[in-house]
Amino acid sequence: MAASSSFMKLLLLLPNILLLCSLVSFVSFAHSHPLKICNFDQIYQLGDSISDTGNLIREFPIGSSTSFARLPYGETFFKNATGRCSNGLLMIDYIALDAGLPFLPAYKDRDADFKHGVNFAVAGSTALPSHVLAAKHILSPVTTSSLTIQLGWMSTHFNSICLHHRECAEKLQTALFMVGEIGGNDYNYAIFQGKTMDELQSMVPEVVHAIINAVRRVISFGATRVVVPGNFPIGCLPIYKTAFHTNKSAAYDENRCLKQLNDFAMYHNEQLQQAIEKLQQEHPNAIIVYADYYNAYQYLLHFAKSHGFDTERACCGSGGKYSFNMTRMCGAPGVGVCADPGRFLSWDGVHLTQEGYKIMAGWLVHDIFTNLHCHF
Repeated sequence: MAASSSFMKLLLLLPNILLLCSLVSFVSFAHSHPLKICNFDQIYQLGDSISDTGNLIREFPIGSSTSFARLPYGETFFKNATGRCSNGLLMIDYIALDAGLPFLPAYKDRDADFKHGVNFAVAGSTALPSHVLAAKHILSPVTTSSLTIQLGWMSTHFNSICLHHRECAEKLQTALFMVGEIGGNDYNYAIFQGKTMDELQSMVPEVVHAIINAVRRVISFGATRVVVPGNFPIGCLPIYKTAFHTNKSAAYDENRCLKQLNDFAMYHNEQLQQAIEKLQQEHPNAIIVYADYYNAYQYLLHFAKSHGFDTERACCGSGGKYSFNMTRMCGAPGVGVCADPGRFLSWDGVHLTQEGYKIMAGWLVHDIFTNLHCHF
């Protein structure tokens, strides 16, 4: 009778035991490196300052004179400036680590080893060519190395490592391609050069078209797994919150982000996702995955608030409510750096801290992993 009673108690406890096992399994997965399961042996990155690991600072004549070429940029991880627009690692660095690969070298670093991939991203770059933007009376003040130029570099690189297309296609079957984030600067330059929201919205189809054409191009090289990130909720960034500060409470959402700018970012992302769905139908043999930078950042905000991060101010900056001044940005003489960048989301008012990128990258990896169709 006692044995029977013990068995009944065990049966009653079984659902809780199974739940505990499931939770342990989930936590184990969450702290593992799921991209290793994909067996990627190379990563190729196109994009802008969100992912540049050293191309802009090697461009003549502006690159080496930018703040990204000197401390305090890079101070936390590298103890030196590498051209990354942060105090340390970027999302692409964490993605590479998660895949079990080395950090991606910049294409313009001629001493680099490109065995495991290449980073073609350039800080300040745009989705649309600079001459197309110029026709809209929008200047590209930092670089002319737009998405088209980066694709040209990619083509040159593949021509140097493959004898013919078939060989490249075979080599790239186990590569991950990141097309973006790109397009954010097209809008940034337009906004800060006086374009209206209506003019901005009119640019979206053209910007999205440029991104989708880039995805087509990398598939033509032999890419089989392509990740296409969307835009950030730009209304949450100190640069925009400073420029468009208002006393109207209705202009802000529950996270104190500017609604109109976030609505615009969502509009771009919706158009991009629709275009990706159509492109996927055109190329059923390729896997094209949308990376939700918008909701990854929203998760980051939620995480940061519950863990005591400063979600408002830039760590490296000066002046005003958000420690940001367009005329005295991070790296300028006399501009200070916070004592603990690990407790801040924003590094310089435009880009995130290493800690911010780490949290976002963790969310993104687990979000895109299933859609990449990697198998245990």
